[in-house]
Amino acid sequence: MLFKTFLQTLPVLMAYLPLGIAFGILFSTLQIAWYFGILIAIFVFTAAGQFLLISLLSINAGLLEIGIASFLLNIRHMFYSLAITPQIKNFGSSKYYILFGLTDETFALVKTYQQEQNLQEQNLSLKALQKYYITITFLNHMYWVVGCALGVFIGKHLEFIPKGIEFSLTALFSVLTLSLLQNSPNKIPFIIALGIGVVGLFFFPSEQFLLFSLLCGIFVLLIGKKWIYRG
Repeated sequence: MLFKTFLQTLPVLMAYLPLGIAFGILFSTLQIAWYFGILIAIFVFTAAGQFLLISLLSINAGLLEIGIASFLLNIRHMFYSLAITPQIKNFGSSKYYILFGLTDETFALVKTYQQEQNLQEQNLSLKALQKYYITITFLNHMYWVVGCALGVFIGKHLEFIPKGIEFSLTALFSVLTLSLLQNSPNKIPFIIALGIGVVGLFFFPSEQFLLFSLLCGIFVLLIGKKWIYRG
């Protein structure tokens, strides 16, 4: 199962390594001890949040500013956690690590795999399901830590700043979304998300685009729950 899970996470590896390296290189430009870059990768583990942190640290932002900005940027992870709580509620203490490591890509891989295999707790033993969740979370976590560590090391020896490499994460998540769409029997949530995204481009402020989109999506899903599931 470990090798199979590793193969499933290869796309994440291909995105996390270059993006983690980019973070490490950018972090090395700050006047902060190198090992803090690795500690951030281990204990923060959020690509967008870590790049935001670099920007805030570079302008000497305070802890309150950093805390509020990070919360708003990563608020979507709360909804990811709610979506998988029914599957992991009986996992014991390991569920806390799974919730901690629930990135966009880990969530997308888990949901895609469930769609492909039609995995439910009654079809897969609790122990096997727990092992799968922990393994995929741990592998993705390690990919990110290794990438960041390599970036910190490179940044201390090579003087260059990669431009545009951060788009690899957007490309990865787009591919995972399309895979989930292909394997999902209910296309309505995707259509709703697309509609909200298009409308949001015209009406939502760019700085809060993700937050407004999430709130609108939740509102629409709650209001039209019966119609969506019937579809």
